[in-house]
Amino acid sequence: MSSTIDFKGRVAIVTGAGGGLGREHALALAARGAKVLVNDLGGARDGSGGSVSAAQAVVDEIRAAGGEAIANGASVTDFDAVQAMVAQAVEAWGRVDILVNNAGILRDKSFAKMEVADFRLVVDVHLMGAVHCTKAVWPHMNAQKYGRILMTTSSSGLYGNFGQSNYGAAKMALVGLMQTLSIEGAKNDIRVNCLAPTAATRMTEDLMPEAVLKALRPEAVVPAMLVLVSEGAPNRTILCAGAGTFEAANITLTGGSWIGLVADAPEQLAARLAEVTDRSGEIVPQSGAAQGSNEVGKAMANAGQR
Repeated sequence: MSSTIDFKGRVAIVTGAGGGLGREHALALAARGAKVLVNDLGGARDGSGGSVSAAQAVVDEIRAAGGEAIANGASVTDFDAVQAMVAQAVEAWGRVDILVNNAGILRDKSFAKMEVADFRLVVDVHLMGAVHCTKAVWPHMNAQKYGRILMTTSSSGLYGNFGQSNYGAAKMALVGLMQTLSIEGAKNDIRVNCLAPTAATRMTEDLMPEAVLKALRPEAVVPAMLVLVSEGAPNRTILCAGAGTFEAANITLTGGSWIGLVADAPEQLAARLAEVTDRSGEIVPQSGAAQGSNEVGKAMANAGQR
């Protein structure tokens, strides 16, 4: 039998937790003992409007079940408000152990028809919202030498999706943020991971048939979240989850081929592109320096050939 994952004594902040996946995250953390700050701007799925009532409703659910929770209506795009949100959690419970960056909006259109303002707003909410929240909890986690941070990425960022250039760009940027923060936080046991959920929520309800929506209940994603923010969490992992299936995504590096600095290098590269992109023997680099090490290593091994 595997040991039970519990969060007794832990304090969690979940953004965008007034409904959908965020609500399920907050309820699950509370059910397993965490004290939860439920954050939600309470706006429409395009980011307009706002009310703390959605967050308060989830807090009421948690309290009715015997848990501890407080509501917060800050916009993650407002760094001052986010700092006040973290201060609210620390004042109530003395610490912050877990941050689930879940807040998001959609402004879907093909790139040709998309306004730059809609591109910028989606990046501001998804990417900068996560930056703001992470920046606000980081000093607390550093001081206590413990933290678990989850970025919500997406298959639209990892693999692309028509009409979601803004959303996809923001979601892939969160993977890059995770890659570096997981390295920087390791010495103080701050583990940073990504979750790519496939879930039927308010943001997807118009896009899928009923049978699919039923299979993709948000609660089916929650186990991945619980693992990624648990005490025994991995670090620098991208888990994908939906309909009860769990996968891992990786950004890999092929072995590549050395061509050197020669006049016909472009032509040689074009001719050998299949060799360069051959995925047999590819690796998951432990840092960005691995690419340079691979390239310099091949250059040194072939020194003197040309």
